[in-house]
Amino acid sequence: MKKISCLSITPELGTTIFYTGPSLDRGPMPAVFYFALSGEEALCKDPYNQPVQFLSEFPIRIFSLTLPEHDLGIHPNEALKSLAEDLEKKRNPVENFLDKMTFCLDYLEKEKLLEKEKTALAGLSRGCFFASHVANREEKIPFLLHFAPLTKLSYAQDFKHIENIDSYDLENLSETLYNRHLRMYIGNRDLRVGTENAFSLCQNLSEKAFSKGIRSPTIEMVINPSIGHQGHGTSPETFKDGALWLANLLTQKK
Repeated sequence: MKKISCLSITPELGTTIFYTGPSLDRGPMPAVFYFALSGEEALCKDPYNQPVQFLSEFPIRIFSLTLPEHDLGIHPNEALKSLAEDLEKKRNPVENFLDKMTFCLDYLEKEKLLEKEKTALAGLSRGCFFASHVANREEKIPFLLHFAPLTKLSYAQDFKHIENIDSYDLENLSETLYNRHLRMYIGNRDLRVGTENAFSLCQNLSEKAFSKGIRSPTIEMVINPSIGHQGHGTSPETFKDGALWLANLLTQKK
């Protein structure tokens, strides 16, 4: 595993980009933004960082930002509860995060550290939710990789009571996500995020793509036997398979 470094930009917004991979002085290179919990945990803490471990074998930079309410050391369940409270009080944590990500992507592109057309967005569980919303804003980014994706906040117990929470569900983003290269991995009985919800998203995006004239949509779903608590775990083999799929797309020569 390579060294983890930080880029602190816009201190007034508290925006820190964590990254690992080839030196920044090598100019623009293929890049992945990977989201899990805090930026540090996404890149450093096993098992959350297993996709990063496999991607690090390739000439790819891997970046991460801390998700809303997910500062280092906060238990994932407590972070979700805090996120739900913020949404209920209309503090706009999702929009605030997306604003930071837009700034970071534009900054890195301006500094010639990445090209959006050679950039991917990836996530684990709740990280997939945020990765997809970033993709919704950033139409130039062609690749998405999801592990055990949270696709519906309205399905998650902490969010069910919030008015209009289904407006954040990923199926609402089909108009902008249908033409991406997207692969999802999920267990066959994931009770935490709902296997059926991931399938519904895959089907929704594929139908949208077909209606737009794409006869073979690049929307994929891989279902494996469930492992872990509530069937929501992801095996090292699955992380590796997804990382290799993404690395191949990012490094192939046109």
